[in-house]
Amino acid sequence: MASINTLASEVLVDRGSLAQTRPVRLVRPAEEARAVSTLTPSQATWLRNVGFKGQAKRLALYPSADGGIAGAVFGLGDTPERNPVEPAAALAGYLPAFLPPGDYHLEGEGFDHRLAAIAFGLGAYRFRRYKSGASEPLPRLAVAAAAGRDEIAAVIDAIAFGRDLINTPANDMGPGELEAAARQLAELHNAEISSIVGGDLIRKNFPLIHAVGRASPRAPRLIDMAFGRADAPKVTLVGKGICFDTGGLDIKPSSAMLLMKKDMGGAAAALALAHMILAAKLDVRLRVLIAAAENSVAGDAFRPGDVIRSRSGKTVEIGNTDAEGRLVLADALTLADEERPDYLFCFSTLTGAARVALGPDLPPLFCEDDALAQSLQKSGTAVADPMWRMPFAPSYDAWLDSPVADMNNVAEGGFAGSIVAANFLRRFVPRTPRFAHFDIYGWRPAAKALGPKGGETQAVRAIYELLRQSHPVRPQ
Repeated sequence: MASINTLASEVLVDRGSLAQTRPVRLVRPAEEARAVSTLTPSQATWLRNVGFKGQAKRLALYPSADGGIAGAVFGLGDTPERNPVEPAAALAGYLPAFLPPGDYHLEGEGFDHRLAAIAFGLGAYRFRRYKSGASEPLPRLAVAAAAGRDEIAAVIDAIAFGRDLINTPANDMGPGELEAAARQLAELHNAEISSIVGGDLIRKNFPLIHAVGRASPRAPRLIDMAFGRADAPKVTLVGKGICFDTGGLDIKPSSAMLLMKKDMGGAAAALALAHMILAAKLDVRLRVLIAAAENSVAGDAFRPGDVIRSRSGKTVEIGNTDAEGRLVLADALTLADEERPDYLFCFSTLTGAARVALGPDLPPLFCEDDALAQSLQKSGTAVADPMWRMPFAPSYDAWLDSPVADMNNVAEGGFAGSIVAANFLRRFVPRTPRFAHFDIYGWRPAAKALGPKGGETQAVRAIYELLRQSHPVRPQ
């Protein structure tokens, strides 16, 4: 198991520790003339000659008197600050790919400097675990400690940790390896952690998690991590940790299996958020529940038509073994709901229907608490981690009816797949009013400002922003 990612140590440096850094001025087209006026006449002439006019994502280096690099200007274009996916500040995520190695600081007005620094770090991420040879040195961004450098670094490292988990192929990221990563995180922050593995899931009443994972030689498990004073506000995170999904006996076609290493993206998101919360020392009682399994094909695989009694006591008829994520989450959510936390956040790569409805960049948010849903969307927009609210539609509940059990795990037909799955999960959270479920993609299909193609822990920074604004640092 690789160590927890420390990307921030490679790309961030305390500005106070450096004698000199080069400026990178972020410029909109309307500000181009004013930005150029701060330079020497020869530098201004240089920028005019290379055609820099503040165009979006356009970088222009300008020389010093001795022929070295004095600094750079970077265009923001007319990008609206509230663009949900790439606001102007997030464009700083392209800089690590454009700048030569060296130490830089950001200058300019009219953009969120904290988000720009986070974007710089996230844009520098690369997954190199299986690459031979040394990696290219990265440019470094100087951020003053007073500007929150340590907190910014923790966000960058947490997202990089989550991305590493998703990007690691299933041969090196099974339920056991996922537990090892959680234990590393718990050790780093002195958190409590335990697990229930294999046949013990039956003995301790987690039958759905056991059923999904029993056909794999790699034992399923429930991972339970906790930290914080007992009387602090309770924040519980539940993550789907399906480390590979064949679809089970309702087996997927090969093309649909190619990205199934990311089916534990919900678990990665939960662990990344936990890393942020613990590093920031927020005054909450944090609990993380990961339902980890591999949905495999074998003689003892669970079958279509089987009826399984869940931890809640409700029985579930299996209409499709490829709808396994909601099954493992049902048992984990039941456990979470038993103590009625103040916040219950559920992360899962649950349905393709969510991508059909909203695409890869905008995960659905299901939440019945209007104030919480609005706060989450507002936070997501502020930090370029957007989401879109979808309904728990009561009129579709009957679609989950079963003639032989309390419910089926799927509905007939292909309508409203993401809503139907969310309605299924909602049945296992009867006591907790502030419950939010995120049907994330867990993957970036093409490189953008905030990261390369690959694993992504969606909705995490939005929730962290909400919590850090509403809960102070815990007492020392």
